Amino acid sequence: MSFSRHLLLASSIALFATNSIAYAPLDYLPQGSRVSIAIEPLNGETPYLTTSNRSQFFPPASTLKVVTALATKLALGDDFQFKTELASDQRDVVIRFSGDPTLQREDLKQLLALGKQQGISRIRGDIWLDNSAFSGYERAIGWPWDIIGVCYSAPSSAVSLDENCVNASIYTNKNGSTRVYTPEHFPIYVSSTAITVSKQQQEQTRCDLELQVSPDNHYQLQGCLVERSKPLPLKFAVQDPALYTQRTVHSLLSELDIKLDGNIRIGSPPSNHYQPLATHNSAKLPDLLRTMLRKSDNLIADNLTKALGAKYFSQAGSYNNGTQTIKQVILEQTGINLERNKITDGSGLSRNNRFTSEDMAAVLRYIWQHDKTLGLVDLMPTAGENGTLKYRSSMRNAPIKGQLVAKSGSVYGSYNMAGYGLDKSGQPTTLFVQFVADYLPDKKGDDKPTIAPITQFEQMFYQDVLKYSQFSPKK
Repeated sequence: MSFSRHLLLASSIALFATNSIAYAPLDYLPQGSRVSIAIEPLNGETPYLTTSNRSQFFPPASTLKVVTALATKLALGDDFQFKTELASDQRDVVIRFSGDPTLQREDLKQLLALGKQQGISRIRGDIWLDNSAFSGYERAIGWPWDIIGVCYSAPSSAVSLDENCVNASIYTNKNGSTRVYTPEHFPIYVSSTAITVSKQQQEQTRCDLELQVSPDNHYQLQGCLVERSKPLPLKFAVQDPALYTQRTVHSLLSELDIKLDGNIRIGSPPSNHYQPLATHNSAKLPDLLRTMLRKSDNLIADNLTKALGAKYFSQAGSYNNGTQTIKQVILEQTGINLERNKITDGSGLSRNNRFTSEDMAAVLRYIWQHDKTLGLVDLMPTAGENGTLKYRSSMRNAPIKGQLVAKSGSVYGSYNMAGYGLDKSGQPTTLFVQFVADYLPDKKGDDKPTIAPITQFEQMFYQDVLKYSQFSPKK
């Protein structure tokens, strides 16, 4: 791989370039890995360190959320909130959902309670769960089938509740069976035919715990689970959020003693003559983005993407118009042309996404240049201190801890990072991009524990980021 490396010498301001040199951290990565990296000064555009493949495409994974965050800041503004509205025409009741990814069961209960205070103690018609805010797929093209049962792949839906995610746990029994516990208020059904085995039996049979899902929010666990003294926590992505919400509303009506003569229907109500009764607002955009960036929340990212498309095109939001809006807004307001990149969702979960490290660096530079108004840098995770970087092996110890602000991203075979190196006063002085793809290390043996190759690479690379970020020429 060809490199261009520039070292700012302590004794002068001159820059010296050495081409086609080996870069030691790369030696830790398995053969066949692809890498595109860069470290650039924020007060100049000549990179300190860069690979020659900056225009090649890599799966961005969750570093794409940096791009989504910028587009939503520019197009939606800090006062943006998701709104969930309860309204009535004296016969029917409608709950208008907007895709609020933070709406909880208690929020919905409060809306219905406020409706009851205004005289809705008996509904003589139907309740409509209005899902017209979004259209199209609830899962982006390129989401693998084998992850749809877990919460980081919760479907992006207009009718969203409880983060489209439910908690459960599975216990091993002494008689070789297993049992599952799910809190009663979750309107899902979970069963288990999995058997309890010893670790030796598991290794001999190569039998693992597997999850099968069906569209009616039925989950079946099968296969094998190694015996354990404590339950194994589980999180299931709700497969049909509208059905889940429909069942939840039935339960809430009973709790609040609100009588319903008709049915709970999903879709747009037949009439437009509804008077608002109550509204629930989500947190404002900066708080949503803080959660999205620090926790790498896919549902927030994808529902914001659809909200972008809805506003820009004045139609129901979708993955299609939302991702088009991301590119268009960034081009119109920053001059950065992302057209060559493949953006399929806003979260980075799709394996179809492709991005260049060159364009990611351009986005990072724009964010830093305009951060007094954008305020995005402070929302990103800090190495070894918070969010998804708090426990990252390559960042949780000195000298890296607390010295980088960045967004991580990983999908199968990819380990990425995009962010900023800080000077000794805690201010960004460099930007850096790390795209590692086709990372397929050999499986560990049962001998002594070893440090993962990607961790060894990152530790050395981040030390270089830190060196360039905190370099001070001698006077």
